[in-house]
Amino acid sequence: MELRSASNQDRPAVEHLVFSVLREFGLSPDAHTDADLRDIEAAYIRPGGLFDVLVAPSGQIVGTIGLCPVSKSTCELRKMYLDKSIRGQGHGRRLLEHALTRAKKLGFTRITLETANVLQTAIALYESNGFKEYTPTHKSCRCDRAYYLDLA
Repeated sequence: MELRSASNQDRPAVEHLVFSVLREFGLSPDAHTDADLRDIEAAYIRPGGLFDVLVAPSGQIVGTIGLCPVSKSTCELRKMYLDKSIRGQGHGRRLLEHALTRAKKLGFTRITLETANVLQTAIALYESNGFKEYTPTHKSCRCDRAYYLDLA
């Protein structure tokens, strides 16, 4: 599987994957929370973050991961989703390790993320990689948990 940088041309496939996974877990796409997908390059890449996709040999996008800068030192891990056909094969760990490595190279010293309690496998992955739960000032409408990880 190839891991590559996404562009706005990937938007339809990215939205299809993200929204399909959300619905699979009983979560709804949200116009505000998912507005970052309307222009991946403007929301992630130009501000100094990244949005990468995992592509199957067939050319299908089967995974996504984004780092969105929220300050000079902090980025938010967003849109880490895998197609159900490839879960349980280590791809989630690969995406997370890639994001942590890239965040450090981009100069970030902290990563935050928000998630939903229903995503237990993802939560276990975050916690096993040292993410600590905290209470932010606000959370996205479909998220009920938030985590951070200091990279320094």
